[in-house]
Amino acid sequence: MASDRLSQVSGHLTNSYGRGLLAGEVAIITGAAQGIGRSAALLFAKEGAKVVVSDLDEKKAQVVVDEIKAAGGDALAVGGDVGADDFPEKVIGATIKKYGKINHIVNNAGFTYDRMLHTTPDDAFDVILKIHVRAPFRLIRAAAPYFRIKGNTENRSIVNVSSTSGLHGNVGQANYAAAKSAVIGLTKTVCKEWGPFGVRANTVAFGFVQTRLTAAKEAGATIEINGQKVALGIPGGGKSGPAAAATIPLGRGATPDEAAASVLFLVSPLAAYVSGHTLEVTGGAGI
Repeated sequence: MASDRLSQVSGHLTNSYGRGLLAGEVAIITGAAQGIGRSAALLFAKEGAKVVVSDLDEKKAQVVVDEIKAAGGDALAVGGDVGADDFPEKVIGATIKKYGKINHIVNNAGFTYDRMLHTTPDDAFDVILKIHVRAPFRLIRAAAPYFRIKGNTENRSIVNVSSTSGLHGNVGQANYAAAKSAVIGLTKTVCKEWGPFGVRANTVAFGFVQTRLTAAKEAGATIEINGQKVALGIPGGGKSGPAAAATIPLGRGATPDEAAASVLFLVSPLAAYVSGHTLEVTGGAGI
């Protein structure tokens, strides 16, 4: 019977991953003090991972670490700008010093700096490419010795965060769309180069997720980049309720927890044969 088979499969999962899907594994998550990154950090820890919570705001990163530890997990806060030249060595050094290995890197840190293409200054274009493409590339490159291991038998993966803007383009986001498209090519290259070492590489392309990047711009959230404050959010706020139904079949945006769950799937053993893939997490939008 189908119900018996489902019970059997459920039993396999419980028996195989009784201590959690990521038990004993070490994950670095950038941009992990809030939004999707925070949700991913908490979820990974719940599944047994030791989590390196990295963020531009180290105090907020420490708050997440404290939450994880209070729940019985293990985590480390590392502050820093992912775009800084010394960032890869800093976060990898701290991770290896405390945990001795790395299993997963989730390149989640980022922000938007929206302008219509014809009014986008060079610095607005350059900084988005720096944070969303150059920074993930440099972190992955620096971590190579801990991933390109001959005879590796552990679950190891890279997840780069993209966006539907990178798949389809978006008005006012020439810089962001270009960056989020580029990171897909980076991911596929990692997949092909590191696959022989048992390392998987995937991209997750988010649609509308309820975070400070999609909240009402009028709320006044900002991020400071190179001494300059950049406003975050969307004029008038994001899609919710009936207004969302026209573009999102599920009729709403995702919660950060729902978005994080898709990242957990990609790093987990449940996706052991998934590599080079771009997982669209959109509620059905864009199909």
